Amino acid sequence: MKVAVFSTKSFDKSSFEQQNLSYCHDLVFFEERLTKHNSYLVNGFAAICVFVNDQLDQEVLRLISENGVRLIALRCAGFNNVDLLSANELGLTVVRVPEYSPDAVAEHTIALIMALNRRVCRAHSRVREGNFSLEGLLGFELHGKAVGIIGTGRIGKRVARILNGFGCILLASDPYSDIECESFGVKYITLEELFTRSDVITLHCPLMPETYHLINDEVIKLMKSGVMLINTSRGALIDTKAVIEALKSRKIGYLGLDVYEEEGDVFFEDLSNQIIQDDVLARLLTFPNVIITGHQAFFTQKALDTIAEITLSNITDFEKGRHCPNTISLDLVRR
Repeated sequence: MKVAVFSTKSFDKSSFEQQNLSYCHDLVFFEERLTKHNSYLVNGFAAICVFVNDQLDQEVLRLISENGVRLIALRCAGFNNVDLLSANELGLTVVRVPEYSPDAVAEHTIALIMALNRRVCRAHSRVREGNFSLEGLLGFELHGKAVGIIGTGRIGKRVARILNGFGCILLASDPYSDIECESFGVKYITLEELFTRSDVITLHCPLMPETYHLINDEVIKLMKSGVMLINTSRGALIDTKAVIEALKSRKIGYLGLDVYEEEGDVFFEDLSNQIIQDDVLARLLTFPNVIITGHQAFFTQKALDTIAEITLSNITDFEKGRHCPNTISLDLVRR
């Protein structure tokens, strides 16, 4: 099947080409993000493969449908960047990779927590300059701290398991409690109680209308002073401007982000020789108690290989008219 692969980097191309030896699809790689302005590139392709920052809104979907696209293969788990109602109306099939690196994302979450707590980045910079002072590097012990985990799906569960090893008090909020999580000490409570009791809050829930700006002015008021906030899920779960005000007032004592709500024009690009035009992001980068990574939590070789293999398998299922278990249905969206 002829597939246009958007938002590709060298590592995407390498993993897809290697895995495609078993599938033999005709893959054409584009570095650009798919937008309405370059939708003409899909002409002649029956399928497209896209990533988290390709925006498939109603207009783009109409344009690619008119150009002959029948399949949208997401090489990610989230699907908030696709107007699924419009896709359904246009007869477009949308498939995804529901799980590819839960361990990778969970481990990166822990890395952010530890780096923030023990001020690893600041300490490393000092030592490289010959400064071995410990002033300003004081951390705390995670043992006995209350960690609030919002979302205990595949990733949240793994985060809980790791933190259980640290001896943390594990609090969680999720529409569905998990028996396995409860078996190693996770206590399910209301979101309000989680915000009130947690020393560390980490987000592992999908972005949906009801979770948009889940972290906002009102819930920040409920949090402990000096709370640590971690987001390795989706950027728009956080009202970034509200968080900046909370950092300035010291209500939020630590912030670790692997995602950002306006990351589309910034993340995955080398802007080191440019002036960042996003004033909100630029302000975030000025805080000494903030660590931002560029959507790299998933980024392991195992994850890249899994993404490519499942994506190509999804495309093959569609091409051969087989049932694909990773098709996104409207029923899934409504849940």
